[in-house]
Amino acid sequence: MEPPYKILVVDDEPDLEPLMLQRMRRHIRAGRYTFVFAQNGIEALERLNEQDDIDMVLSDINMPRMDGLTLLEQIPKVDPNIRSVIVSAYGDMKNIRTAMNRGAFDFVTKPLDFADLKITIDRTLSHMTEWREALSSRDKLVALQNELNVASQIQQSILPTEFAQGDNYRIYGSMDPARNVGGDFFDVVHMEDGFVGLAIADVSDKGVPAALFMMSTRTLLKGSAIGIGDPGKVLGEVNELLEEDNDAGMFVTVFYAVYNPLNGELAFANGGHNSPLIVHTDGSSTFLPLTKGIALGVMPGLPYKEQSITLAPGDTVFLYTDGVTEAMNTEGEEFGEERLQQVFATVSPQDPQAANEAVFAAVREFAGETPQSDDITCLALSRSES
Repeated sequence: MEPPYKILVVDDEPDLEPLMLQRMRRHIRAGRYTFVFAQNGIEALERLNEQDDIDMVLSDINMPRMDGLTLLEQIPKVDPNIRSVIVSAYGDMKNIRTAMNRGAFDFVTKPLDFADLKITIDRTLSHMTEWREALSSRDKLVALQNELNVASQIQQSILPTEFAQGDNYRIYGSMDPARNVGGDFFDVVHMEDGFVGLAIADVSDKGVPAALFMMSTRTLLKGSAIGIGDPGKVLGEVNELLEEDNDAGMFVTVFYAVYNPLNGELAFANGGHNSPLIVHTDGSSTFLPLTKGIALGVMPGLPYKEQSITLAPGDTVFLYTDGVTEAMNTEGEEFGEERLQQVFATVSPQDPQAANEAVFAAVREFAGETPQSDDITCLALSRSES
């Protein structure tokens, strides 16, 4: 049995330690986690120097003696492979951005949602494990395929694996990485007043650089989504941040939408990505109109227009990457948009997981023996009929 992951929690609130131990008791008893605590950055560094088996740091920002942002700068000097998650006030984009620039892997907001915290912890530890395995085998990376395997592991480690469902909607997403790894990702962001952000993206290029650029995009998108809200402004903010530090000249197509479960409204903006499909209860479907935004990271100051529609009860919005429509068969034909629409003529669109699985199955059947050349990624949200 693997030893438990050790997590250092840094916060000056005295009530947090007993609360954390109480809310995480099942995982502690199961031997998955063990916790150590510190009340400020100085104490945290002492714990890190005393205990060389700490895997992850969960730190507040505002603390006496040494704050969380200063601590983030010091952690790599102790162990550069420790992953850090910052606890921030809701919408505090300035500190969140500073934290990410100083090496934070992710962030959660106050007041703590322990279900979301558990998901964030698992995602962070999964990424840390894959990264350590990659480091331990880097001397053996003598071929491109080994590098691509590392990129695939990095990709998979940050994707959501649990999907919170609302009273009147359901969500499901999945990705099948290609042998030649690109940089697809999807994410679901839960915001104030029950609103839900949906993102899907595809980074240019292949391999580890694309996977790392994808990770940066995902982190910036999540932070901007919580801090800004409006899809067009979110894409504009992420574009500016990506373009500032993009010496490799990479770019990413992104579709981002915010769903209002109270009235079914879906506000969206598109940065050069495939147009999502709206599937109705009778199996008919229409593509969302393009908003004429171009890929992110290319140049600064680009506008991203926002549009909105209202999902009728029973409608499903289906997001996908070009690994679906550009999948090829042995005759060199592409799967295309028409075949994508035909999938839903026989599949109940109200079940987002079934919708995802049906599309994956249809693409694999169409491709036959043709090797998969690109990631296939899908994300669906269904509005309940009642």
